[in-house]
Amino acid sequence: MAFSRPSDIIVIGAGIVGCAVAHELARRGAAVRIVDDRPAGMGATQASAGMLAPYTEAKDRNNAFLDLAVRSLSLYDDFIARVAATTSLPVGYQRTGTIEVATSDDRLAVLRHMADRLGARGVAVSLLDGQSTQTEEPQLNHNALGALLIESHGFVKAGELTQALVAAARRHGAEVVEGSRVRKISRRDGGLRVDTEGASLSCDAVVLAAGSWSAQVEIEGVARPPVRPVRGQLLHLAWQGPPLRRVIWGEHCYLVPWSEGTLLVGATMEEVGFEERTTVAGVRELLEAACELVPRAREAGFIGARAGLRPGTADAMPIVGASRVIPNLMYATGHFRNGVLLAPVTAQLVADSMLENRIDPAFDAIGPQRFGGL
Repeated sequence: MAFSRPSDIIVIGAGIVGCAVAHELARRGAAVRIVDDRPAGMGATQASAGMLAPYTEAKDRNNAFLDLAVRSLSLYDDFIARVAATTSLPVGYQRTGTIEVATSDDRLAVLRHMADRLGARGVAVSLLDGQSTQTEEPQLNHNALGALLIESHGFVKAGELTQALVAAARRHGAEVVEGSRVRKISRRDGGLRVDTEGASLSCDAVVLAAGSWSAQVEIEGVARPPVRPVRGQLLHLAWQGPPLRRVIWGEHCYLVPWSEGTLLVGATMEEVGFEERTTVAGVRELLEAACELVPRAREAGFIGARAGLRPGTADAMPIVGASRVIPNLMYATGHFRNGVLLAPVTAQLVADSMLENRIDPAFDAIGPQRFGGL
């Protein structure tokens, strides 16, 4: 699917993925509208810690995911620079690395296997013993037997990045339509019609980037994408004392230290449908895990808790690519817990396909064709 002129494209969904796609399409000359019933970044994105850690995320995933995630991380420096240059808005972004901690022999064996696997790919990793782990991060519990240090990892403030992407997209002419939940997509006069709760919008093409709500949109003649919500709860703490040096992964939580002295603790994974709320059990689970990993967390102030619904798929891979039934319908959903990490590569793949008819080999693993009637 390619268009010979700047095209009228509706992006459904104003999370990090939808906003990244809209920005990329708009900066390449397409006329873009972003449609959502909530302000930008208020879905799963607002409960994201913004982790950029493909090698850790991929330890239980296939090589296709790892290749895609590493590719996306390699785009991040330029991705941030372009948005910052367009808007001058602050976007917290650090590549200070991650350290994953083992407190049992079994976990240490897993990290050793990861180090071997990543070393074979030429990735710079360091497998630390207990003493070196404590030297590298003095705030850790003394029961650490070792850790895996990956210097290329980092994090971005997902909320700030989403707002900057929206502002940059607007600078390139994109419009944002808030307060409008999309109910249906249908074909009309060679283009598409998008019906919201209050209006019908016509366009040449649609990008469905509605995250967990993608399956709530009726699509004429097409099965709904098999995306389900997976709740993730996240804590925001006011850190006291010497700051943590980098992102820390434990066996039951991760910690992301922000430069202004606060700390994010994440995240639960709960199959509870569309229950988008924090719970006492979730908060307690994360607090206990954080205090076990870094005992000084007991002294932190409690700022708040957030919950977001991550869009999961059966194979834990995103759904990105053109529909076989409606070629001018593009999917960009199902990113599960990796929407922030995969936003740059998703935007690139979608824009290349829609505007330049370049079909990347990555679509073989993430395209909707693997689910049949899409």
